[in-house]
Amino acid sequence: MARKAKSRPYHHGDLREALVASATEMIEEGGPSSFTLRECARRAGVSHAAPKNHFATAEDLIAEVAARGFEHFVAALAQAADRSVDQSPDARLTAMCRAYVDFARSHRGVYGLMFRERSGFAKSEHLRTAARAAWEQLHQAVAAVTGPGRRDTDAKAAHVWSLVHGIASLTIDRRFPEIIDPEAVIATSVASLPAAIRSVGPPR
Repeated sequence: MARKAKSRPYHHGDLREALVASATEMIEEGGPSSFTLRECARRAGVSHAAPKNHFATAEDLIAEVAARGFEHFVAALAQAADRSVDQSPDARLTAMCRAYVDFARSHRGVYGLMFRERSGFAKSEHLRTAARAAWEQLHQAVAAVTGPGRRDTDAKAAHVWSLVHGIASLTIDRRFPEIIDPEAVIATSVASLPAAIRSVGPPR
């Protein structure tokens, strides 16, 4: 009787990418707290020890997921701005702010991870670079609206980020009162941002 062929050892052309994809999938499904390295390895089709060939710890892998999240976030906002029919600085910033909320809704798990402090995040250069790129993208969009010669661009950019991040978080966590229409909040707040950041605050 012919011997049954043994199953071939799992071989992945790019195990690192498979692990990142599996980790991202897990975090999108159940949030950052649902992640375990063993389950991630199982989904990638490798032994629980195999991830150590690419990521020394589970935190290193999660940091990579967060970094990729920021990169996708920056790309989504850039695409939204470029697709805007009106290419004025105001319209581009407004489109980016709407895309911010849409990204949060579509990627709740990774979005939550991106803005969460974890023990392994501090040593990830990739994550620091990706997060800095997101800030610089927003800063440039705000500077285009406020115009040259402003000394408060950093504060205005932080204002925009704080407002939109707060709206996105309240929306995906369903924290608005029932009488509040989140879509109306998003539309009104985003539409008023360009004029708000162009205004000059009271002198100190």
